[in-house]
Amino acid sequence: EARAREFPGRPVYIATAEALDAEMRERIARHRARRGSGWLERETPLELVAALTETDGGGARLVDCLTLWLSNLMHVERDWEREGSLLAETLARQKTPVVLVTNEVGLGIVPDNALARRFRDAAGLLNQMIARVADEVEFVVAGLPMRVK
Repeated sequence: EARAREFPGRPVYIATAEALDAEMRERIARHRARRGSGWLERETPLELVAALTETDGGGARLVDCLTLWLSNLMHVERDWEREGSLLAETLARQKTPVVLVTNEVGLGIVPDNALARRFRDAAGLLNQMIARVADEVEFVVAGLPMRVK
């Protein structure tokens, strides 16, 4: 969030989470309260490319997060590789900055079930697709950013 606020203009918070249960509704409410009213908000669990295209030219956009977006795509059985390629192409054409949050899920043990392994592999591949077109990549550990690219 701090990185997105460094750019001129009112930042846009593009949320990919869906409030499907009480815990997630509470989590989303805490995020909104912490962020305050200085953000424009856009909720888009699936149509991330469209949201980025429609908001280009304004303030910086913060996408929170690619991992949830991937999970949403896989849940509705959309072609995440095609969608990821479209996202990478769209990011390369953006006029105003985009800050993307994602999770690194491949640092732990190999999951014990096929769905979790597919998700872990897909997340790693999606992160690589996006990192290739990104101007900057930071890996954050314990709140400390490390420059990767």
